[in-house]
Amino acid sequence: MKILLDSGSGGRASHRLISDVFVRHFDNPALRRMDDAAVLALDGPLAMSTDGYTVTPLFFPGGSIGTLAVHGTVNDVAMMGARPRFLSCAFILEEGLDSGILERVVSDMAEAARRAGVDIVTGDTKVVPRGACDKLFITTTGVGRVFADPAPSGHSARPGDVILVSGAVGDHGLTVMVQRDGLSFSTDVRSDSAPLADMVEDIVRSAGEVHVLRDPTRGGLATTLNEIAEQSGVACVLEEAAIPVHDSVRAGCDLLGLDPLYLANEGKLICMVPEDRAEAALAAMSRSSYGREAALVGRIEAAERPRVELCTFMGGSRLLSMLEGAPLPRIC
Repeated sequence: MKILLDSGSGGRASHRLISDVFVRHFDNPALRRMDDAAVLALDGPLAMSTDGYTVTPLFFPGGSIGTLAVHGTVNDVAMMGARPRFLSCAFILEEGLDSGILERVVSDMAEAARRAGVDIVTGDTKVVPRGACDKLFITTTGVGRVFADPAPSGHSARPGDVILVSGAVGDHGLTVMVQRDGLSFSTDVRSDSAPLADMVEDIVRSAGEVHVLRDPTRGGLATTLNEIAEQSGVACVLEEAAIPVHDSVRAGCDLLGLDPLYLANEGKLICMVPEDRAEAALAAMSRSSYGREAALVGRIEAAERPRVELCTFMGGSRLLSMLEGAPLPRIC
């Protein structure tokens, strides 16, 4: 069965699609009411984020556009020291899309939401003529209650902080490129797409003082650190030998002329804490199944001009600038 323009018309075909696919998979009391908006019970300071997902291919080892649409937004909310609670989602579907593909994407989203502990409580669906979009696009918005006080921020990095990462970098970006272009390596690569809210809560409660939390998605570790350096007016100094990179990713990057520090991640976070809190933060990361390769990779220094500096394997140093364009398109 194919998705038709009638499926986005607002009539009976639309209602059938919503009830047979979306409500069936996302079912919860707020969504079941089918009102124009969801009424949410949240108090205190809130964190909110929205993002759009247009990845090609739709499915890849370790995830799909459906898991990304949940994990990406849930993680953005979590990086503010918040517990994600609710998501909205909007679908733009191409006329002629196989309904089985949509069903699989929605099923992936539902499972990802269950694992992340969030409810998808409202949404929208539009169908556009064939060729007006590439199969399907998803936009999700997430909201959660902030429990960290103060909330972590890219403006809060301070000289004397250390830089931690929750695991190996570059997996997602390389995986999507390999799948899209039909490449193969002797060792398989796999996306790291994962929900990080539980890890974040453990970090905040264990370390007590967390200055910065960020997930290094598009542009990777190097670009995200440049953003933080600019926001806080500091230098981020990295030790190349300390940064975890899987051998398969390093080999693939060597072959393709890519730098894993600029490749996207969808299940890793950057954490900046005072040096005396590093051990507690690393222990919290390691308790999560998504943080077993957590490492201390650098430090924050005062600087006249914000910069990111890499101390290399060879004993030298080089500046890591912000990514100017895209090393590869549409990774989320």
